[in-house]
Amino acid sequence: MRQPLIAGNWKMNKTVAEGEALARAIQEGLQTQMVEVVLCPPFIAIPAVHAVIQGSSIRLGAQNLHWEDAGAFTGEISPVMLKEWCQYVIIGHSERRQHFHEDDEMVRRKVAAALRHGLTPILCVGETLAQREAGETGAVVATQTRRALEGLSPEQAARLVIAYEPVWAIGTGRAATGEDAEEVIRRWIRGTLEAIFGVEVAQRVRVLYGGSVTPENIAEFVCRPTIDGALVGGASLKAESFLGIIHETARVKA
Repeated sequence: MRQPLIAGNWKMNKTVAEGEALARAIQEGLQTQMVEVVLCPPFIAIPAVHAVIQGSSIRLGAQNLHWEDAGAFTGEISPVMLKEWCQYVIIGHSERRQHFHEDDEMVRRKVAAALRHGLTPILCVGETLAQREAGETGAVVATQTRRALEGLSPEQAARLVIAYEPVWAIGTGRAATGEDAEEVIRRWIRGTLEAIFGVEVAQRVRVLYGGSVTPENIAEFVCRPTIDGALVGGASLKAESFLGIIHETARVKA
């Protein structure tokens, strides 16, 4: 059975002190061990959050990384720097693709770099509203998934977490339906994994939903057997709402 996972992407929010306080509140309010919890603060807050959650079951993730181990890449963070602190790293988020022009080849190189250094990628895939309205959801999601996994062995692919995040639902308050998300994940994410790596890998990979997730709507997604949790944005910035999502996930999955 795949362990449910709830990851909080804080994006460009929270000072170091605010991040410490939020991590402490989440740790103190956590009432389940059934769900794996990952916090993804800004780079500057990673050591401080690490100190707060050390010794607990909460895991730490980064929001991005560079594919090289070191070099003349001003402003970038390498997997070598992250692996001292983190277990997870978000790769290919739509905001990185949109605002920083990351393409599928850059995402592929980042996934490979993370795995090379023992970090678990949370690979983000998803379609824009225009692509959805044009009937291109399946092609977009399958292509993003396939290109990100090029060159990986089945053993490497099985270590991935994939987050289906329809771009039109991120930060808009407009979530996909559980039925829609399940269909995309079953056909175009797990289906692509199965076509490349086989049934066993496709069933081992944890797949999350992301896009305006709240304590009120999380059950609609995690009640589906093919959806293993959520990558949470805005609702992860308050302990009460993030804990609500975690505890509701535990209740439903139990």
